[in-house]
Amino acid sequence: MKQVGEEQQDTLAELDDRAVVEYLLRNPEFFIRNAHAVEQIQVPHPVRGMVSLVEWHMARARNHINVLEDNMTLLMEQASANEGLFYRLLRLQSKLASAGSLEEMLNRFHRWAKDLGLAGATIRLFPDRWRLGAPSGFTHLALSRQAFESFRIQRLGHQQHYLGSLNGPELLLLLPEAKAIGSSAVSMMGRDADLGVVIFSSRDPHHYQSGQGTQLIEEIAIMLPDLLERWIERV
Repeated sequence: MKQVGEEQQDTLAELDDRAVVEYLLRNPEFFIRNAHAVEQIQVPHPVRGMVSLVEWHMARARNHINVLEDNMTLLMEQASANEGLFYRLLRLQSKLASAGSLEEMLNRFHRWAKDLGLAGATIRLFPDRWRLGAPSGFTHLALSRQAFESFRIQRLGHQQHYLGSLNGPELLLLLPEAKAIGSSAVSMMGRDADLGVVIFSSRDPHHYQSGQGTQLIEEIAIMLPDLLERWIERV
């Protein structure tokens, strides 16, 4: 336990440090008037023992520059990735928007996914949000919200995306015609995540895994409903 004298010395040291800092801030010309003395000041160094104040300052400046350069490199990489994502989405949107029918649009979407090396891309819609009944011809897109709810609770929880493998009953629910699916990405569609799901599937069981980025999938899931409304009426 510290003695009273030691506590007073610590307080005085703290006050002295603060006073010195305040004085230097108020009198920046101090370093000009005392340039020679500043060059003689030694600062503790974790590796070299002691270095001059000038060397210590230069090392801090170099470290600061290195941090700035690393941050700039990261920003440039992110900008490049975002630019690539933007143009990929723009090309997909243009391709889907120019389709002459819903079937052609869905086929183009599927082929786009296959060109990326995937098994395919599928859209399923909740019939309480879209008019899918006969004679629309869109009944094959319907996904019962009640049947989906169990999958949503177990796989998505409070998230809007699930990346990973699907078991037999889940594949039968979401991709009844698909074969040899190793892993999938399931994303809720619409800004309120209540319109249906878009599903990307891969033969590779490790292609989609928990923790991977979902920005591209998320943007597609938001984009698709507006394109679908050209062919299917919303409830």
